[in-house]
Amino acid sequence: MSVTSRYLDAWEGFWSETSGEPGEVFWDAAPELTVGRHLALYEPHVEDYRLLLLDIGCGNGTQTRFLAGRFPRVLGVDLSASAIELAVRREKERSEYGPLGEMGFRQLDAVDRRMVAELHRETGDCNVYMRGVLQQADPGDRQTLADSISVLVGARGRAFVVEPAEAAGRRLAELARSPSGPPPKLRPVLRHGIVPGAVADADLPGYFATAGLRVLAGGELPLTTAEYEPDGSRIELPSQWLVVGRDD
Repeated sequence: MSVTSRYLDAWEGFWSETSGEPGEVFWDAAPELTVGRHLALYEPHVEDYRLLLLDIGCGNGTQTRFLAGRFPRVLGVDLSASAIELAVRREKERSEYGPLGEMGFRQLDAVDRRMVAELHRETGDCNVYMRGVLQQADPGDRQTLADSISVLVGARGRAFVVEPAEAAGRRLAELARSPSGPPPKLRPVLRHGIVPGAVADADLPGYFATAGLRVLAGGELPLTTAEYEPDGSRIELPSQWLVVGRDD
């Protein structure tokens, strides 16, 4: 099984139109406002830092580079070849977050069971960071994506998953219907048929329970974007976060 062509075409079209400059993409806020906050919630549950950390849905690699400053081995993966090209282009940039660990990027269809199994055979159990990917998948792919996370973390890894809440979808719909039109950084997202905030809040833990993983921690927090309200404040979207893994 692999992703639907509609989903692949949407993301390839989106990333092929992107220059890769920091902050250009709606959700590409500075890492200290995004993954930096997530790590404070995730790291207490990481049992083995020696495991490879997978950044699933890495996009242009902004958050991946921050993660490589905290973990010794990091691999950013994304469905879109254009996203990976952007990430690789910026891979050798000097990091403002200090020395980087071993870091790389690779194209991966995370709902392709064969590709996921091959990656796990290559890497062994992994820690996983995944921000806003499940809600972007077609509904029929979401359980398969959670199953892939289960394969990748194996017995020893831990996954941090953060997804925009249903309220985020309602807020984005309001922004899209603004009399002046959607905010500039949101327009390409909508133009390519990408629909944020599409997973029901109550459904999120169930995907991972069905995949054989236990929710070890969870909560709510604002998800900072790279776009701004008319008053100059950043747009922040409600989100849910989970740490999942096998039972101790």
